[in-house]
Amino acid sequence: MHRDEQLSRNLNSAAPTHPLRRAVAALAAACLLAVSLPMPAHAALVGTERVLHADADARGHIHAWLARADVRRELLANGVDIAQVQDRVDALSDAEARDFAGRIDSAPAGGDVLGILFAVFIVLLITDILGLTKVFPFTRPIR
Repeated sequence: MHRDEQLSRNLNSAAPTHPLRRAVAALAAACLLAVSLPMPAHAALVGTERVLHADADARGHIHAWLARADVRRELLANGVDIAQVQDRVDALSDAEARDFAGRIDSAPAGGDVLGILFAVFIVLLITDILGLTKVFPFTRPIR
């Protein structure tokens, strides 16, 4: 009985758990439970025609883009042979062709001018704050 008394005394004298600790433990338990739940899967049969047409559409989109006069002019200005480019497009895997066709659609027409201007602004702002330049009147150097 002596051992049981000592164990119950140790359990009763333990410091109370902090509310934040209980909240974190409850959140961890909920996350583990959520991860262990089965997730539903949705699958369907895909016809051969649909797959073949999707790949042909991607390659057709790339070839149509390469047929544009401005694209040909830029390729020739950079010393790229158009026949070689078309051969390489034909050698792309289906996934690569779909990826490249998607990139063509998502690329901005004039490049990412706004992103470049923002990056230049940030660089000039940092150099102004460091005291290396004095471009913006609203900054104070840290030196």
